[in-house]
Amino acid sequence: MISVDDFQLGAAAWLAEHGRHGPPDYGAICPPDLVDRGVEWHRRIHAAGYAGIHWPSRHGGRGLTIDHNAAWQLEAARAGVPAAFNMVGLVLTAGALLSYGTEEQQHAHLPSTVSADRLWCQLFSEPGAGSDLASLATRADLDGDRFVVNGQKVWCSGGRYSQWGILLARTDHEARTHDGISFLVIDMGSPGIDVRPLRQMTGEAEFDEVFFTDVEVPATNLLGPLHAGWGVAMSVLTSERGHIGTAVVGLERRLERMAAIADGRELDPIERQRLAELISRGQAYRALARRQGSGATTAGSLMKLGISEMSFDTAILRGALAGPAAVLDGPDASGMLAAPGGRIAGGTSQVQRNLIGERLLGLPREPRA
Repeated sequence: MISVDDFQLGAAAWLAEHGRHGPPDYGAICPPDLVDRGVEWHRRIHAAGYAGIHWPSRHGGRGLTIDHNAAWQLEAARAGVPAAFNMVGLVLTAGALLSYGTEEQQHAHLPSTVSADRLWCQLFSEPGAGSDLASLATRADLDGDRFVVNGQKVWCSGGRYSQWGILLARTDHEARTHDGISFLVIDMGSPGIDVRPLRQMTGEAEFDEVFFTDVEVPATNLLGPLHAGWGVAMSVLTSERGHIGTAVVGLERRLERMAAIADGRELDPIERQRLAELISRGQAYRALARRQGSGATTAGSLMKLGISEMSFDTAILRGALAGPAAVLDGPDASGMLAAPGGRIAGGTSQVQRNLIGERLLGLPREPRA
């Protein structure tokens, strides 16, 4: 097996030669106008052996280790290009399939997923079950050799271009909230599925809402035990090893952009103080990221909460410095309109505060109705 150091040197050299073909690193969610470039880039990555790096070779991977995969992600971040397209497929779906899927399910989905011939979306959140996902109401009623699905999902990224989705639905309606939920893979071309772009206040539509009306899903599409899909989903969401070097690179670039706010502006003392305070916070989060271990833990809530709030405050400061121009169409206005979304996406700031208080500080649990 190639050493991690040699692998990383090869990855850096390959990116230096081919990185110009990739789209800019857009983060977790690919903007709709970059989908075609993202897919083309992923296929180039796959052909070079940099997709599914730590997957077993029998499923289309390279059979290396998670450390090799972390090295690739770090070099991609340094090159400013995405490490892969369709992280829902490459990380969440593949993680669930590798841990809980049958041999038939793995053979049916993994090779086409690693090559980007099959794209995936995540069908978890609902209008009444976003932060409190366990209260989801979408039903999947077992009827012979099929499930019949009815309900609605929201904040789905990639729903309009994905061929398949991973779905959490309630299969036991008498069980407690976390129990009675099952994890299904679902063909997005099935009759009864209606995907609608979800317009945001920025004017863009990065997400979709998805409606299910008597959608028939083969019982063989159940992933993991019946009524135990919550455990499948949580193990996949929390077990993927964090790539702390990648996070540090991203944070350093964000700090550079923050410092550039002062370029060409004559700041008064209060404005300078606000900017200096934001950069100091960012440097503190950078140090915290370097100290944090590579395993995914609740300590990640500190980073998520801190960076979300820092990004919000930075967007507001940019708008304040722009003055009346900030009410016109442009990057300052768009930044302020998009900023509240950072407090919601990936776990709301309120939820992160609860996690920090209850799991890290040992405070009493939040009262529940």
